[in-house]
Amino acid sequence: MDAQVANHCSIKSAAKASSPQNAADSRAENTPKKKPRTRRGRRGKRRRGKKANEPPPFLPPEAEEGNIEYKLKLVNPTQYRFEHLATQLKWRLQEGRGEAVYQIGVEDNGLLVGLTEEDMKASLKTLRRMAEKVGADITLLREREVDCDRARRKIAEVLVRKVPDDQQFLDLRVAVLGNVDSGKSTLLGVLTQGELDNGRGRARLNLFRHLHEIQTGRTSSISFEILGFNSKGEVVNYSDSRTAEEICESSSKMITFIDLAGHYKYLKTTIFGLTSYCPDFAMLVVAANTGIAGTTREHLGLAMALKVPIFIVVSKVDLCGKSTVEKTVRQLERVLKLPGCNKVPMVVSNPDDAVTAAQQFAQSSSVTPIFTLSSVSGENLDLLKVFFNILPPLSNSKEQEELMQQLTEFQVDEIYSVPDVGTVVGGTLYSGVCREGDRLVVGPTDDGRFLRLKVCSIHRNRSGCRVLRAGQAATLALGNFDRSLLRKGMVMVSPKMNPTICWQFEAAIVLLFHAKTFRRGFQVTVHVGNVRQTATVECLLGKEELRTGERAVVCFRFLKHPEYLRVGAKLLFREGVTKGIGHVTHLLPSTQNYVPDQNRNQNHS
Repeated sequence: MDAQVANHCSIKSAAKASSPQNAADSRAENTPKKKPRTRRGRRGKRRRGKKANEPPPFLPPEAEEGNIEYKLKLVNPTQYRFEHLATQLKWRLQEGRGEAVYQIGVEDNGLLVGLTEEDMKASLKTLRRMAEKVGADITLLREREVDCDRARRKIAEVLVRKVPDDQQFLDLRVAVLGNVDSGKSTLLGVLTQGELDNGRGRARLNLFRHLHEIQTGRTSSISFEILGFNSKGEVVNYSDSRTAEEICESSSKMITFIDLAGHYKYLKTTIFGLTSYCPDFAMLVVAANTGIAGTTREHLGLAMALKVPIFIVVSKVDLCGKSTVEKTVRQLERVLKLPGCNKVPMVVSNPDDAVTAAQQFAQSSSVTPIFTLSSVSGENLDLLKVFFNILPPLSNSKEQEELMQQLTEFQVDEIYSVPDVGTVVGGTLYSGVCREGDRLVVGPTDDGRFLRLKVCSIHRNRSGCRVLRAGQAATLALGNFDRSLLRKGMVMVSPKMNPTICWQFEAAIVLLFHAKTFRRGFQVTVHVGNVRQTATVECLLGKEELRTGERAVVCFRFLKHPEYLRVGAKLLFREGVTKGIGHVTHLLPSTQNYVPDQNRNQNHS
């Protein structure tokens, strides 16, 4: 919205932004004999003429689907009109999975007309009544002045969010990436605990899961933290609530942070977190004093390969001067603009930028917001919170409904044994709906079978939950089910699905890097969703060997046990410095009694 208003309204910055292009045009048209004064005169005249003939300001036309609604004004509607408006708001909230954005003072075709002060107050009052009727709250995001026809009018951007009911809050997952010692865990500790760090890592202590992590200060496992926002857009974290259950009860929107390891020796854990937990967004943390170093490029490449939208946080700005921070930001901008990335960096420096960044970031995968902040002084932390508050979900309600209509499929990512509860599995529900008491099958086992089990109870964000819907992460209690029969990478599916398993599959791949030639018999670690296993290259269809940058359809064969895969699933493989990405194109199913040819595997080792 900012960019469009600036481009089409009579704002001085628009004229300044267009001057380099005008200068280039005039230099190209004029001959060398012309005097500099003449060029400047023509350039100024052209700018003045352009300003006089500017088209009226506008936004893109209103879409029938989605959660954005344009309203010219909402002044004293009749009862019939008010009921219609409330029904319309309910539809927009459903499209945005509990969130909607109203642009007041804008016509349906996107024309920014604006309202007087009196009409704007009346329109916001009506919108507040509409929100109360459907069980929602409103938050004024920003007001903008529109200078059209010499009359000062305002347009308002308002966020409408449903009050939470029965734990059906909007949940977004954000994977946290970055080099070791860049301040990832400390930043999450500050956001979720509500207290600033002391400069020595005190804020991160609650995130660590193992003693050696506390001793070294380095994350080696995957941990989760939550940050809530209520219906009014206010932060809900552990500073106000003692337990995660209280945070869930009072939140309309939940940000679940997936804290991943930064050290290179834990790279496989980081890849597993990116592939299996299906994050909606990725936050790349870069230390201002070190810049792009260590695994920063590797993590950026992983997020882009898996097509996870990414934004960047430059931390530790309190440790260095302004010039060093600017140097780090310029370095990031250069990397993002490279042909391999093709991103549009957007530095966020005020709340208005944060609102614009959140909206454009969700609409275009090329926009990459950059925040500069400090976990010690708290500088610009509020901008990041505003960004998280406004950030909309990537999928709409229609896509969510389609996934929920499918048969149940739950990916097993973690396995625990809990006293007095029994075996517990953690993971993400890929499709369908899961309820307490449901009977599912889990597998495949080493011999390719699926075993029956019963879901005894469900916990989501550390609190009890009766129903689990597609796209949500949770832990399921399985009672007395034998833990030794389970492993990471299994799936729990509906018995009606009749799941197929495979030892071999074909995938269309791109070899990102390999020291020599990639050929038959080469072994790699394959990551497909929550599946992570060593596989052998059986053959390259139509080719004898593959070099860096080349594409091919490759047949892989798992070494240890069969797996459950889906056609079209994203694939990532690595072994040492060898890296490649692709997607599964064809499964070669096997019967449950299928036994792999051991001699053939030995020949290819």
